[in-house]
Formats: sequence, structure tokens, C-alpha cells
Amino acid sequence: MEHAMAQIIHFLLLPGFSAMGFISALEPLRVANRFKAQAYHWQVLSLDGSAVNASNGMSVNADAALGAQTPCSTLLIVAGFEPLGCYAPKLQQSLRRLAHEGVMLGGIDTGAVVLAEAGLLDGHRATVHWEALDAFRENYPSLHATQELFEIDRQRITCAGGTASIDLMLDLIAQAHGAELAVQVSEQFVLSRIRPRQDHQRMQIAARYGISNRKLVQVITEMEKHTEHPLGTTELAARVMITRRQMERLFRLHLNDTPSGFYLGLRLDKARQLLRQTQMTITQVSVACGFELPSYFTRRYKRRFGCCPREERKFVKSSPPN
Repeated sequence: MEHAMAQIIHFLLLPGFSAMGFISALEPLRVANRFKAQAYHWQVLSLDGSAVNASNGMSVNADAALGAQTPCSTLLIVAGFEPLGCYAPKLQQSLRRLAHEGVMLGGIDTGAVVLAEAGLLDGHRATVHWEALDAFRENYPSLHATQELFEIDRQRITCAGGTASIDLMLDLIAQAHGAELAVQVSEQFVLSRIRPRQDHQRMQIAARYGISNRKLVQVITEMEKHTEHPLGTTELAARVMITRRQMERLFRLHLNDTPSGFYLGLRLDKARQLLRQTQMTITQVSVACGFELPSYFTRRYKRRFGCCPREERKFVKSSPPN
């Protein structure tokens, strides 16, 4: 019998789920119980009640099947590279029933994709792992998708996964039991600070590329904002108030590249993510990444990745999940 004060959280693990996202969400609850006994109780679920393999090959036993579990206050879906690989009407019906019952529903890593597919994120802020964000926005254009570490919007929770799961759980612990307990838990993980949800998932541009020049960072920021409708080099330079020649010199000095070459690489990287994570046609991917001619897109893609877009998609479809 559950303790009267325990908050019951269920984790639904989908095949190929992120082990890091799951463990990072579970461990803060375990530690919280050390300082506040019976604060949390959890149960691990799978679609059929059997063990589930994570993306790293680790197998996790389930306590019950979805639909056969004890009542809970929160259900968090933990997914990975193929969030819709096991999506079916039965799963959709179960999630909608839980939503109707007032259960708080959440998604960790790409778990938000499952909630979006079930129509349960309409009108809510949501986030996913940054690598899946472009695909998420393309597949669900009506949703308010953000780059935050996590989002808590009424009865919906979404999280980028990885170590951001720790930040999410610390925020939930603080809301339920006070900031002091959240700090105690964070110190057990040797965290220097508790990150707020507004922290961006990816390293800042300066750290990501090992650059410190403020103007160069501003140019790359503009490039990342405008991948579908690329800006010309003259306009990029004007936006950060430098000359085109100055901009070219900065890219050559700090990145050993040209502005146009670097920009092209950003757009091709986005294209690869869309090919791997959406059902968009190759032409649609080409347009979404700022390429007017599919033939040019194919040539540049093959030069960068060693295969053409069609071969990339065939390879992804034929590859087993990691």
C-alpha cells in the first residue's frame, strides 16, 4: 500500500529509449526520498509489461504494462531515436484516457513527439531534444516548440532529456517540497547550480565553435535563425554592422572557412536531421533548408556526407535502432 503522502510517478519506456534521460529523471526521486521519506513512489511501465531495451542496449524490466498500472499523478514517456516506432491506436487511446482523468502527462527526450502525435500538446509549450527540434517543428507546425531545457505548462511536461531531466525533476521537487530539498538533492549530484528551464539545450555558439569574437558569434546566430530562407553575405554583414570583407576575414581567421561555406554546412546538417527524423519528401527537405534546386541540394549533400539524400533515407530505414 502506497504512503498517503507519496507522489506517484510512472515512467513509460518505449523501445530504444534514452537511458540517460530516464536515469537522470529517476535518480533525483530516489535521493529526494533519502531526505524526505516516502515523498515519491515510481513504477516503470512498458507497452506490454515486458522488459525494454534502451538505445545503448541496456534492458530494463517493467513493473507493469500501460493500462494495467496502479493510479498515478504523473506519467512520463521516455523515448529515443524512433519515438513513433511503436505508436498505435491503443497507445493513443490510453494516453487520451489518462489525460481525461487529469493525469499530468510528460515526454522526456523525444517523448513529446508521442504526445504531439496523440494531439495532447495542442495549445501547450513543448520542447524536445535539440537534434529532433527541427523535425518536431516541421511535423507539428501548430505547436509552440521551444529550445528550453524543459517546459511545464499546466498538465503537460516536456524535457530535452539527457542531464536536462535532472533539472526538470529538481524543479518539480522544489514546487512540491520547497527549494531547500531541491538544493539538497542537487548537491548529491555535485551540481554547481540548478539550471532554470530557460537555459538553452546546446552549448552557446562561442563554446560550441571555440570562438570569442562577438561579431562572429552574432553572424552565426543570424545564420542559424535563417536556414529556410538564407540571407546573403552582404545582408549578414550589415545585420551585425561590419563590412562583408571584415566578415570574410573573421571566418577565415577563426574557422578556416568562408561565410558561404559555413552557412551551407549548417543548412546541410539540418537537412540530414530532417531526412532521418521526418517523413518529408526530399524536395520538401530541400526547400526547408533553403535549396531552390533539388539537384543542387543532392550534389552538395553527397559531397558533405558521402551519400545522396535518397541513400541516406534508405540507410536509416534499413538500420536497426541503436
